[in-house]
Amino acid sequence: MGEQLLRIGTTYLPVTNVDISSDWYVNKLGAELCFKDQDKAILNFANQSIFLVKSNENQSSNFYDIYGNERFSITFEVNGLKALEVIHKELQQSEIRVGYIEDRGHSGRNFVFYDLDGNKFDVWSELSPSFREKYLISNG
Repeated sequence: MGEQLLRIGTTYLPVTNVDISSDWYVNKLGAELCFKDQDKAILNFANQSIFLVKSNENQSSNFYDIYGNERFSITFEVNGLKALEVIHKELQQSEIRVGYIEDRGHSGRNFVFYDLDGNKFDVWSELSPSFREKYLISNG
């Protein structure tokens, strides 16, 4: 291949109600609403474009691995364990469904949370080195 894929620009998430879900992402997670119509909302969130797409009920971006464990398709990164703990507490205080902070046997710690439609997300306490270098972020 002569060229490389450089970044993930957009992630699509199924939601049952575009209005309610876009308000939730803006008010609970601090996303910026860029566009909204009856079928979709476009958010600027976590250095990425997120499309909330109107879908049928009981759909999510989650999947099950070969052992039957429900998995997430997105991991957000934060700058260190302290930031992870603060965000974990803030999400809980915002009455968002949040899992426990876990040690998964690799560097850093993680927890999961869910949106209104059950889309499951992971949060990791480690920023990727290339992101840290590009944006001149010191260790948290």
